Amino acid sequence: MAEFRLEIAGHTASVTSFFESTPQYFRAYLTEKPPEFSIRVTRADMDYEQAQLLDEARREGFRVRVFTDPFLERSAIQRRFAEFLFDFDVLLFHGSAIAVDGAGYLFTADSGTGKSTHARLWRQVFGNRAVMVNDDRPFLELHSDSVWLYGAPWSGKHGLDSNIAVPLKGICVLTRGIENHIQRSEPEAVLPMLQKQSYQPMAEEKYPRFLELVEALSRQVPLWQMACNQQPEAAEMAFRAMGSPI
Repeated sequence: MAEFRLEIAGHTASVTSFFESTPQYFRAYLTEKPPEFSIRVTRADMDYEQAQLLDEARREGFRVRVFTDPFLERSAIQRRFAEFLFDFDVLLFHGSAIAVDGAGYLFTADSGTGKSTHARLWRQVFGNRAVMVNDDRPFLELHSDSVWLYGAPWSGKHGLDSNIAVPLKGICVLTRGIENHIQRSEPEAVLPMLQKQSYQPMAEEKYPRFLELVEALSRQVPLWQMACNQQPEAAEMAFRAMGSPI
């Protein structure tokens, strides 16, 4: 067993875990701050995560896998955080997030489209100016006039994340293309994708608030749609559009 405190998106939990490897996985997010809530993962929690991952694999056409218990424990901790943070207007979002010159950019798409590849092109083009915030599941904190992007340790197979917070300057929905093309999008055009990619709380009574938050997200940051290839020019075009003053 291991006990530690974990800070995500400015909020702290005390965690009791089965595995000594778990706090090592979260090492960049450990804290000594007083906890606001506690997490103790059970065998039932891990079984639930495995069932959810199997269901997702079947829906998306992925290879069906049986995950290790440490992985499932970390997934359960993520879910507990997502549930808790939702009450503070913080959404867990499926996408690849990068910061350039201190401003955040978030790319989302259906699985397998190339979110991580596009973020890699940004790192290639902008070098030390670019910092990965999270390559899979960043958190988004909504305010009345802004959205903040937070790093988190659940960052996909490459483990690309940073424990930082930056203002979110734009969200771009990606599709594959031979030629690069980017355009501004109205909220209504991408709202279904934003809903799909945002974590929905388990409690049914929270669903109306979930819809409100995602709609607010769609109206508080500029939205883009981009068809792109896997050449550095794609990153250059995206930044010229998304990084320019609105």
